Amino acid sequence: MIFKLLPLYLRNKEEKFPRNPLGPFHTDPLLYMTPPKTGMRVTWFGHSSTLLEIDGVRILIDPVWDLRAGPSRWLGPRRFFSPTLPLEQLPAIDVVLISHDHYDHLGKATIQGLSKLPALAGTQWVTSLGVGKLLQDFGVAATQISELDWTQTIQIARGACTVTSVPARHFSGRSLFNRFETLWASFVIKSGRQSVYYGADSGMWDGFAEIGAAYGPFDLTMLEIGAFHELWKNIHMGPDGAVQAYAALGGPARAGLLMPIHWGLFDLALHGWRQPVERMLEISKRQLLPLFAPEPGLPTEVAAVQSDWWRG
Repeated sequence: MIFKLLPLYLRNKEEKFPRNPLGPFHTDPLLYMTPPKTGMRVTWFGHSSTLLEIDGVRILIDPVWDLRAGPSRWLGPRRFFSPTLPLEQLPAIDVVLISHDHYDHLGKATIQGLSKLPALAGTQWVTSLGVGKLLQDFGVAATQISELDWTQTIQIARGACTVTSVPARHFSGRSLFNRFETLWASFVIKSGRQSVYYGADSGMWDGFAEIGAAYGPFDLTMLEIGAFHELWKNIHMGPDGAVQAYAALGGPARAGLLMPIHWGLFDLALHGWRQPVERMLEISKRQLLPLFAPEPGLPTEVAAVQSDWWRG
């Protein structure tokens, strides 16, 4: 693989990091004092880091406030823009949901910071098998952590919602020497009225149809579009794969709005940083797909919206 990739990186002419500074983007924490009118609101902080508000429950998904998606402040892809608000200004969080242990989904400094916040002293942490040990190493109390195997369900927020771990086609590990020692997953989140599918990281596979049939319909489907290449299509599906996965999950009739994630914050592949979302827009216009693509850091009611913040 390395012998195939090295020439591609050496010849690459794409704009992989924004030439001009992005933002600044800011989240007004006062907005969280007013509940969403529709019962569901999303704040996308870039890449896969998301705050989901669903019928009064707040779920912080794969939070990465770290400067780099890597093992230290000096090693790894640097973020394109600063966090849109300090961790200390987050509203009260009911659940922190961690899909797997990769650096762009589980930031050490972020977990250490969250674990010290008095406001999160009673927060549930839900993650995949084996990842709990890492969370404990970063300061989260073992009594707050629940690990899920695929198809396991847990009640959260005193029974107000459920989270179900479902399979994804990916892998785990934070180095070349600990691959596949912990589990990775996507998740189905359900309240009494609404349902969300968080696809996390995955290549395209037949399981999406099974997930849609078993756990749908969904009001919002969050699927990765970035960090893709033909050489690693089995673990990252890109925008074309995301559209295929969305169709397999049921399309607009059963998968609800399509939210592109896993893009716009880190340089993790050979493609230009704008390419995933531009390709997604191209396909969605042709197929009339209902996209939910909000501006970073802006708490947004879940309805069809297509920001073009990346063009500015």
